[in-house]
Amino acid sequence: QVQLVESGGGLVQAGGSLRLSCAASGRTFSNYAMGWFRQAPGKDRKFVAAVSWSGGSTYYTDSVKGRFIISRDNAKNTVYLQMNSLKPEDTAVYYCAASRIMTTNVGYDYWGQGTQVTVSS
Repeated sequence: QVQLVESGGGLVQAGGSLRLSCAASGRTFSNYAMGWFRQAPGKDRKFVAAVSWSGGSTYYTDSVKGRFIISRDNAKNTVYLQMNSLKPEDTAVYYCAASRIMTTNVGYDYWGQGTQVTVSS
């Protein structure tokens, strides 16, 4: 089992920044690729970004490229999502997830409880 706990969400004005963190415990963190997903009210959960187990590879959905940065610190068992130039359409509950395989689909093995990000216009 891998337990994931997100933090860092909140209310921010459009154009602002937030950094989400996801702390992992349980099985070896560095064995897993990590992803961030988001779910807006009434919509499906969607992929945002992923990072490989080493941190050497990253992937982003088109709408966040150039604005968001995913990174990880295996010594701290933590993955981050730096979000810059935030837009109202980024408003959602953000989830981190762990998977043996780096992928953009929602079939990750473990999920956190989510953290709310609200961007006001």
